[in-house]
Amino acid sequence: MGSCLHAGSCPCLGLPSFRGHKTLIDNTWYQRPPGVPQHIAAGGVVARRAGAQVLIALAREKHGADYVLPKGHVEDGEQLEAAARREIMEETGLQDLQLLESLGSAERLDFSRKAWKITHYFLYLTAETDGVPTDAAHHSGVWWFALHALPQLFWPEQQALLADNIARIEAAVLRAA
Repeated sequence: MGSCLHAGSCPCLGLPSFRGHKTLIDNTWYQRPPGVPQHIAAGGVVARRAGAQVLIALAREKHGADYVLPKGHVEDGEQLEAAARREIMEETGLQDLQLLESLGSAERLDFSRKAWKITHYFLYLTAETDGVPTDAAHHSGVWWFALHALPQLFWPEQQALLADNIARIEAAVLRAA
């Protein structure tokens, strides 16, 4: 059974909004019901250096107020890392990405609660500061935040992925930049 990166009770739960509706993302989203099909997804933590700071790229739905890490489904025959790059470009417009390392995976129900999603995350470095999403119908750009001052994300497991890997992300980015 998959779980949030904070196994047991998750300290990063909140009441995020999605398209104007309040939705409680609680631990039931991290418990796989029997018979639910599995979907594989990939995405990334995209970072850039701004002086001594490490900034992280976040995406937003076009009509939503919540931030997410860019990620999405893996096409048939597509490699995980290639899918992560494609999804980052579709959701943020960023395309000049240097792969630094894998950050592992997280599991949960998808937003419809009809599929079990396993998302593989990769850490990338970029020098780009702006992008135009290629999936402009659903996403509206890229927002940069300091690694140590990130906003609340819609999905708790994404918040946990960043919180649990702050030192690792910072070290990898500062080494590579």
